[in-house]
Amino acid sequence: MSYRLLSVVRRQRTGRGWQNWSSGRSGASAAEAHSVTLPAQAQVVICGGGIMGTSVAYHLSKMGWKDVVLLEQGRLAAGSTRFCAGILSTARHLTIEQKMADYSNKLYHQLEQETGIQTGYIRTGSVFLAQTQDRLISLKRINSRLNVIGIPSEIISPKKVAELHPLLNVHDLVGAMHVPEDAVVSSADVALALASAASQNGVQIYDRTSILHVMVKKGQVTGVETDKGQIECQYFVNCAGQWAYELGLSNEEPVSIPLHACEHFYLLTRPLETPLRSNTPTIVDADGRIYIRNWQGGILSGGFEKNPKPIFTEGKNQLEIQNLQEDWDHFEPLLSSLLRRMPDLETLEILKLVNCPETFTPDMRCIMGESPSVQGYFVLAGMNSAGLSFGGGAGRYLAEWMVHGYPSENIWELDLKRFGALQSSRTFLRHRVMEVMPLLYDLKVPRWDFQTGRQLRTSPLYDRLDAQGARWMEKHGFERPKYFVPPDKDLLALEQSKTFYKPDWFDIVESEVKCCKEAVCVIDMSSFTKFEITSAGDQALEVLQYLFSNDLDVPVGHIVHTGMLNQAGGYENDCSIARLGKRSFFMISPTDQQVHCWAWLKKHMPEDSNLLLEDVTWKYTALNLIGPRAVDVLSELSYAPMTPDHFPSLFCKEMSVGYANGIRVMSMTHTGEPGFMLYIPIEYALHVYNEVMSVGQKYGIRNAGYYALRSLRIEKFFAFWGQDLNTLTTPLECGRESRVKLEKGMDFIGRDALLQQKQNGVYKRLTMFILDDHDTDLDLWPWWGEPIYRNGQYAGKTTSSAYSYTLERHVCLGFVHNFSEDTGEEQVVTADFINRGEYEIDIAGHRFQAKAKLYPVTSLFTHKRRKDDVELSDLHGK
Repeated sequence: MSYRLLSVVRRQRTGRGWQNWSSGRSGASAAEAHSVTLPAQAQVVICGGGIMGTSVAYHLSKMGWKDVVLLEQGRLAAGSTRFCAGILSTARHLTIEQKMADYSNKLYHQLEQETGIQTGYIRTGSVFLAQTQDRLISLKRINSRLNVIGIPSEIISPKKVAELHPLLNVHDLVGAMHVPEDAVVSSADVALALASAASQNGVQIYDRTSILHVMVKKGQVTGVETDKGQIECQYFVNCAGQWAYELGLSNEEPVSIPLHACEHFYLLTRPLETPLRSNTPTIVDADGRIYIRNWQGGILSGGFEKNPKPIFTEGKNQLEIQNLQEDWDHFEPLLSSLLRRMPDLETLEILKLVNCPETFTPDMRCIMGESPSVQGYFVLAGMNSAGLSFGGGAGRYLAEWMVHGYPSENIWELDLKRFGALQSSRTFLRHRVMEVMPLLYDLKVPRWDFQTGRQLRTSPLYDRLDAQGARWMEKHGFERPKYFVPPDKDLLALEQSKTFYKPDWFDIVESEVKCCKEAVCVIDMSSFTKFEITSAGDQALEVLQYLFSNDLDVPVGHIVHTGMLNQAGGYENDCSIARLGKRSFFMISPTDQQVHCWAWLKKHMPEDSNLLLEDVTWKYTALNLIGPRAVDVLSELSYAPMTPDHFPSLFCKEMSVGYANGIRVMSMTHTGEPGFMLYIPIEYALHVYNEVMSVGQKYGIRNAGYYALRSLRIEKFFAFWGQDLNTLTTPLECGRESRVKLEKGMDFIGRDALLQQKQNGVYKRLTMFILDDHDTDLDLWPWWGEPIYRNGQYAGKTTSSAYSYTLERHVCLGFVHNFSEDTGEEQVVTADFINRGEYEIDIAGHRFQAKAKLYPVTSLFTHKRRKDDVELSDLHGK
């Protein structure tokens, strides 16, 4: 069947092409272009006249910034925007992506009325097909999240799918999700409409103008050099699409923007004998790896194949994106999938096979935000084939960031600073995007890991741990152990086990947790970000007192848990700081905070030659020694008393461990369990680990991984930055008042906001939930992002979850809001409000009863009790 169609297709290769279909939008002539005189200065220069650049310009002008210049090297909307399939879909896995797409949908809907430019906006709706039960579960999870943020969607039967789109073959489907307000639109026309509105608001737009490089002085943008002269500016926005990577590296001070292009294919047909209605819903058949939409009464269909073709690895070679070569052999699997889904298309005449570049990032999320190394240099690029859906919302958030200093939503998952320079290798990017592009349609179950670009950053103990059965996860390029597979386990089966239900590693992690509670375990936590701040005088203490909310003027050897806050009181970083000396401090932060934290510190620290900030992450291997027998192991290795009387909680001391000197031993474990963190100079790491394991044998020592750590910290109500805490979360909203010293004798960033919040009350509160009627063996597990219902009304989402082997129940952490039933506005959340509610956690559409706690269930950790004996009414908070 497909070969018959291919023969028809090949006869069409001489027909009218895609370029002709979208032609007619020409800019100025070459002579006119060269005669244009650019302004000598502007507040903002934007590079890129596609949907991203025009959206940023549009939103900046709406927010009152008029002194904006947009430069496009070719014609407006002549890059990837021109070839976009025109599908606007709000069904995304991340809440921030759902919100961006929803805003884009609303913006494009009214854009024609605002500008008078037709954008081709048609509300068609989308139908997401499920060929397997796991795919249906994934859709149900997305459906639950869409509903609570106000995007209509529902799970439907195969019969309903056939009613919505009669040409579809539905015999292999188990269900689907219908999102009725999704749309199709002409992406090039949207970009032109945005540009028109921006121009009317004062933005100056010049096409056929290439930016050669961005000028930087003392770490600050000062202007741009173009092929038509210089423009001085305070802000630069890189919206150069697939050229963003190279443009970033061309600066006087390079900016790393990790993205890479792949070829993307879709076909266009002539109209069907009975042309499809303009509002025919878009179909996404992820299991078949294809999407299908109506196009002028015919079909536009493409997909994300398993074997993508990366391009332009060697660099830039064309101004405007031309249609690349057809490759029917490469497209054949997607074509076969299309014919299985729509058999009646076999005789349909094909107009064109479009091959255009799309840009992808290392983690399938777009890139936005300010460069960590150059102030005033902003980026919006790497849309992973979702530029149309994200364009409006992403442009808005970036404009807010520039105008107000921060966006209105938490965008850490999209922040440029989540990447480091290590992700900018061309080889890494080429290999990673070959994995990323198929993953867009692959079924992503919880706790999956990328397979490419691995073993990039490793602890000195990697080979030793790997030989002992370590299974690895990657964080910020760093390999971290998840758990350790015993010799008697079927390793292959365990690696291939992927599920939304109880995972096969359950028993393994249980044994590691049990060992942490009853004996002693070792977890390699070398990936933690580690900084040293020192000064010749008192500058280090003075600066840190201003940057952190807790009081760091403590005796030498003490450790302080604290937060680095922004002006709104939100967490820019959550860390522990040890005072090593009167003028020396050791700071420990989350792994993925390395770039962000460094940039924040450098931005706010004075330029003082007597003040030194050093990243020492690579200098120390970190071993977490957890459990009641940890004190015995260290005592024997150091010949020093390690009991609480001699080594109190939150204390730091340099000691000898075995033959090694200079080991920073800290009495904390990040879990609430007894034990010690050992920060070991890397040359001693293997020796210290071997000694710990050797001496620890008599105490039942074993290796453990981050899954055990996660279970321990969540059951003790320990919140982690990046999961539970973010830039919009304050210490007062998550029960960390004790980590804030409002009266420490000097001002600190965020203090005024916290004082006001203390007076007015908080509008959300981090809460611990213990699932009540949930069967661990049979029911779907909570992972993160599940909606929380209070008295039947939506109240928030979970931020993280884990199975508590102590409580023998699932524990979730999440924020509870108090939405007015009348207006939907947020109201103050009190402890009484939390305690008086009846709660449910929605897991893929099924609600499970849960008990809320504002404090850890300390009374249950004195000894293990069967869950049937736990009187949950006693857990109802204080």
